[in-house]
Amino acid sequence: MRVLLTGWASFLHGEATAGDVLSLRAAGTALAEAGIDHRVAWSPGFRPGTLHLPDAPPDDYTHVVFVCGPVHGPQVRSLHERYAACRRIAVGVSVPDAEDPAVTGFHRVLPRDDGATAELDLALGAPVSPTPVLGVILAPHQPEYGGAGRHGDVHEALTGWLAGLDCARVPLDTRLAHEDWERCATPDQFAALVSKMDAVVTTRLHGLVFGLKTGVPVLAVDPVAGGGKVTAQGKALDWPVVAAEDVHDTALLDARLKWCLPAPVRPPAHPASLAALVDELVGPR
Repeated sequence: MRVLLTGWASFLHGEATAGDVLSLRAAGTALAEAGIDHRVAWSPGFRPGTLHLPDAPPDDYTHVVFVCGPVHGPQVRSLHERYAACRRIAVGVSVPDAEDPAVTGFHRVLPRDDGATAELDLALGAPVSPTPVLGVILAPHQPEYGGAGRHGDVHEALTGWLAGLDCARVPLDTRLAHEDWERCATPDQFAALVSKMDAVVTTRLHGLVFGLKTGVPVLAVDPVAGGGKVTAQGKALDWPVVAAEDVHDTALLDARLKWCLPAPVRPPAHPASLAALVDELVGPR
């Protein structure tokens, strides 16, 4: 037996949502614990350099399992055509139309949206790693600093470094607005938001101030060559600030960021459909 795990994150023109990918992880973990040989097919746009559907010959697999998301449309139907000789199972999926050929093409469907069973979503059964949450507050262009302003270069280096970190990045904006639901309306709301972060990465003076005011460590970078108001405020607060000239020193940024970190992780739940999937493949144990 060899199982090919697939989902919307497997299709070239699909999408990889956090729920899709975590559900695939849950299914993979359940199969591994049961000793079932399996591989996961990923979209080349999401994970280049891994196994993709065109590189997974039908003859190499006995079963194809489709995990999470709605079962509908030509991309799902294409799995039935390509892997016609395999036993095909859908697990943890939504079924908007039970008569859709995308649905009826499966030998077994274990849905998550059956009102009678109210099955847990598969993502609840996947392990997750502790991951820091970083609030990112970037200063806009500040013409008052003239040629000393290095905002473009500093932000390009800083965000490039952030993109390579294993962390959750939350863009935060100190600008307030009463009519825009995406912004805070009061400084109290903004302080409450900042307080939920594990750390703040900022090039704004008030990013530094609100972080420390709410008890959150701050990696502050001054976007002004030679030091501007962020550096001055750092001195007043006795808090280190990375100079604009040092923003390309990733080792320094890494070391400064090491000041914060992780929260305990909630143990995963165990959706019954994962056990049902294993039973479908190897029989009840």
